[in-house]
Amino acid sequence: MTRTSLNGHAPRTGSSVVTAESPRTRPDDREIDRGQLELQDRYALRRVQGLSTELRDVTEVEYRSLRLERVVLIGVWTSGTQQDADNSLFELKQLAETAGALVLEGLTQRRSKPDPATYVGSGKAAELRDIVESTGADTVICDGELTPGQLRQLEDVVKVKVIDRTALILDIFAQHARSREGKAQVELAQLTYLLPRLRGWGEALSRQTGTSGGGNGGVGLRGPGETKLETDRRRINTRMAKLRRQLAHMAVARDVKRERRRTRQVPAVAIAGYTNAGKSSLLNRLTGAGVLVEDALFATLEPTVRRARTPDGRLFTLSDTVGFVRHLPHQLVEAFRSTLEEVTDADLILHVVDGSHPDPEQQIASVREVFAEIGASDIPELIVVNKVDAAEETLLKQLRTKHPDAVEVSARTGEGIQELLQAIAGALPELGCEVSVLLPYERGDLVSRVHQEGRIISEQYTDEGTVLSAWVPQELAGQLDRYGVAVR
Repeated sequence: MTRTSLNGHAPRTGSSVVTAESPRTRPDDREIDRGQLELQDRYALRRVQGLSTELRDVTEVEYRSLRLERVVLIGVWTSGTQQDADNSLFELKQLAETAGALVLEGLTQRRSKPDPATYVGSGKAAELRDIVESTGADTVICDGELTPGQLRQLEDVVKVKVIDRTALILDIFAQHARSREGKAQVELAQLTYLLPRLRGWGEALSRQTGTSGGGNGGVGLRGPGETKLETDRRRINTRMAKLRRQLAHMAVARDVKRERRRTRQVPAVAIAGYTNAGKSSLLNRLTGAGVLVEDALFATLEPTVRRARTPDGRLFTLSDTVGFVRHLPHQLVEAFRSTLEEVTDADLILHVVDGSHPDPEQQIASVREVFAEIGASDIPELIVVNKVDAAEETLLKQLRTKHPDAVEVSARTGEGIQELLQAIAGALPELGCEVSVLLPYERGDLVSRVHQEGRIISEQYTDEGTVLSAWVPQELAGQLDRYGVAVR
């Protein structure tokens, strides 16, 4: 087993699981052909350096030794470049630390596909066990979704708890959920994930209730024949059905508010993108919403809707949504479908991209996969490259070439915000009618609606009332008709 360097140095291959020394030269090494050496290197574990969590001082060491789990990360690299594999494991490290773990080691293995039994193969699983023992880890986190069989067999080998990427993301969501709806959505996703992975521990969980010694148990002693495992499954299914009913009721209030915005013809703009791309910071910069901003993955779970205006005064709504991530668990997409409707019902999607990330194109592709899954691929999209103050110029040039219509901003410094508002104004749906109207002063409500929903061309105050020329939605133009509206 070997380990890999991610700090820019050439990877060093070792025959030992724990060390990164060059392999010892043996007399028969010369007789091994080159293809066999390449095969050995392909199936070796590669250590990823720079993944261990840095501790700042003694106080933090004492705190984390009490609060954090000690984890080893393991990933199987099946396609793409080595940099892609390293980026994926670095993201897994961020996820683990967001969940409150202390990362001790990170390793990858090059395979055509994960081993169907133990994810990394039986021999490499044994080497992984040695690494776990030498580092004192109590948890192994796999960079992928494991089948129930892989989970059980890998745990049997490494002798510590094993979780996969999906379980880790679900745990982060459970920590960050605050509202009643958010907690219900996360619990439903967790139960959906847990159901096929239930297993009995010991003889007690495998016994059938109501029976005795052997046979049927005799008259009056015949039970339903339901094992403890089956009882757990039944209870989970009952709980999931209750959660779905609760979420359906909770969605009604959001539907009412959304329908009210549709009736008033207020355009809806959804801020979507990769987790930790700066979506909440951008919402705060555009609207002063005061939404929680944290340098952590999945800091935002509940959608926040705020009003904003284009430079020409047109009103629109901005909604902040949950961030996406590569291989976003399907259970989460299903559980958060009502929340993600803010994206599917939008007139425009602001696709926020982290310009400081080493692989922003991969993030864009991952987000668009989720768009396709929730049915939002046909909605107009405006790419917003955020964090340009911390981005490398080379990456920005690549993004400009591939996405010439993208807007570059910095939510932290305010750079590019005015250009973004201009771009939003140009991308919003066109207003259908141009009107010229004289509104009596007692109809200030209609004047207010023209200001809120339309785009003012000119406004004049006379003795009879307010003379307005504006572009307004068709529905509002119908209400203004009695006041001498001229529609062109």
